[in-house]
Amino acid sequence: MAKAPVNPNLITLLRLLCIPLFLWMLFGRDLRWQAAVLLGALGATDWVDGWVARRYGQVSNFGKMCDPTVDRLLMIVGVGSIIIVGPPPPLWFGLLVIAREVVMSIYVVAITAMGARRMDVSFVGKTGTFCQMVAFPLFLIASDMSLSEGLRRLVEAGAWTAGIPGLVFGYWAFFGYLREGPTALAEGRASHEADLS
Repeated sequence: MAKAPVNPNLITLLRLLCIPLFLWMLFGRDLRWQAAVLLGALGATDWVDGWVARRYGQVSNFGKMCDPTVDRLLMIVGVGSIIIVGPPPPLWFGLLVIAREVVMSIYVVAITAMGARRMDVSFVGKTGTFCQMVAFPLFLIASDMSLSEGLRRLVEAGAWTAGIPGLVFGYWAFFGYLREGPTALAEGRASHEADLS
């Protein structure tokens, strides 16, 4: 198998290190549309590290845990920051997105600590995350008063077009993970007991 051009965990680390850059651009320089482009790029490249890991046989337990963690951190920081500098979007919409991410993160950490097997990210969940990572950069662009009102309204319409389905898919996946949790816990504990015997 060919050697990967770059370590997939390095890509994940690079995405993590770009979060402070996003915050500096947004709060330090008030470069809203530029920060939105960076956030959108970070969201769009979410699949790159996973693809490299699978394509070149470099899948690792660290990567399986680190990549989703960075994704959730990126979502929470990005959405939270956009709520602070907005509107748009309205507070209720942003809080629904953040609440799902925070509760999901706590749930996954807790159930994993209790011995559950790893739950794979569902297609519905990935779709929801992708839609939100399109919507919130667009919301941020729509809040940039240096742009024309017509452009801002058009961009906001695009944000809602992605954001509402993203919210629906996100919660659909969330309840799916909640249902899968007890099974993952039972299977993880059974596997651990089998390894010990």
